[in-house]
Formats: sequence, structure tokens, C-alpha cells
Amino acid sequence: MVDKLSEGFSMPISTKELLDSVGSEGKKAVSSVFKIICKDTNSKGTGFLIKEGVILTNEHVVRGSNKQNIIAVSSLNKEIKFDKIILDTVRDLAVLFPQEEMEGGLEILEDLDIEPGVMVCTWGFPLNYNGPAPLLSTGFLAGFSERLGVKRLVINGAFNNGNSGGPLLKANDSKVLGVVVAKHLPLITPFIASAIEALSKNTSGVVFTWRDNNGNTKQFVESQIVAEILGYYHHMSQVVIGEAIESKELIKFLKDNGLIK
Repeated sequence: MVDKLSEGFSMPISTKELLDSVGSEGKKAVSSVFKIICKDTNSKGTGFLIKEGVILTNEHVVRGSNKQNIIAVSSLNKEIKFDKIILDTVRDLAVLFPQEEMEGGLEILEDLDIEPGVMVCTWGFPLNYNGPAPLLSTGFLAGFSERLGVKRLVINGAFNNGNSGGPLLKANDSKVLGVVVAKHLPLITPFIASAIEALSKNTSGVVFTWRDNNGNTKQFVESQIVAEILGYYHHMSQVVIGEAIESKELIKFLKDNGLIK
């Protein structure tokens, strides 16, 4: 349990109901999972505390952001800020160093010995869900893959945008098997991909202006709107296959950066 996170904070109703409904291992997992928000890039994902006192997530979740603009939000709605971040673009991992001491956290399973068919799960903040307590996603280990020499677990489960960086756990356990990193998307033909790219680069037509929450403006034309919508719905499609970075790769990453021996 992350004891220091509860100091001075009243527990949200949704968090209390969730913690009351899961066992001791579930409570440990829920209390160790955080929503990761990058204010300067508008990126959102999931992260989790490990017993070494740091928070892990994916590199692509915090890509392009700096430590001053990254916050982690606990299930008690407490914001955590960071002094330092370390990125690994090949493994797609990031370690965030909190400004305050944090206790508890999850244990990484070094001797990974699981077979396809084992039920696994992750806690996280998928899609536009913004509640304080993370949501549970479940699936089964379907196989293994490799990307840029990094070993991954293939999961038959519904991972979505926002689940990136969450811990992959064996069902009813709190030991980390891996880090959720990606979902598989439906294939599109090279013609469709090139057509969407051409639409996105076209600058002729009626010009519109868009303003974000920070007052920044951007100009675009109708074809670029169409390209954005097509790309969005393809990205949001779900074929119920996802991947997680294997725990052994996570341990190598931590050892490379002197966080564990």
C-alpha cells in the first residue's frame, strides 16, 4: 500500500468502493497505479509505483514533455511531481523520480515462467476515462513477439489508448509480468494510407482556425479535417490484441540505470 499518499486526503467514493471490492493483492495494485498527464503535450497514460520508490511508464507517454509538465495522479486525486526522468526509446520505457519519498509499490517478477492461456490483467486509465480510481482490463497471454530486439508478451485483451504504461499482472496477483505498451490496429491498404497522408498535407481550400486551451492557434482546411477524422477512428479501432514489454526487459532497464542490482 502507498501509505504516504493518503495523508491529508479524503478518499473519493469510487476509490473506496473499488478498494472495498478487491482483495489484498488488488488493493496493492490499485494503490500503486497512477494516471500520467503531460500538460504540454496533452498526452495521457498510466504509470505504476515499484518498491524502489520510482514510477514507471512508457517512453511514448511522456515523449516531448519535460519533468515540470508531467504529473502523476493517485487514486486519491493527489498530484505527484517529478525531479528527474530517464527515457529508453528502444524499450519504450520511462522512469519518473518523484519529488517526495513514496512507500509501497509493486514487485517485478524476474523469473517469468508463464504459458499461453494464463489469465492476466492491467489497471489503468483507458480512452477518455478520467475517474480517480483505475479501471481493470483482463485478457489471456496469447503468445510472444519481439520489436527492435525487445521481448514482448502478446495479450488477447482489450488494451486501449491510456492503458499504455500500466502494469501487466497475473490475475489476482500484484507481481508485475510486464508493462502494457501497445494495441494492434486493423490493417489498412497502402493506397488508403497514402490517400490519408495526401489529404493531411493538402493546404488548398477554405481555411479554418482552431485554438487550444492554451490559446495557441492552428490553421487547417477541409481535407485535413477529413484526414484527422479517418486517422482518429483507425487509431481508436480495437481488434482485442495488445502487447506488453516483458518484465525481464524492465529489469534490464532498471539495472542499466542503477536502480536495482
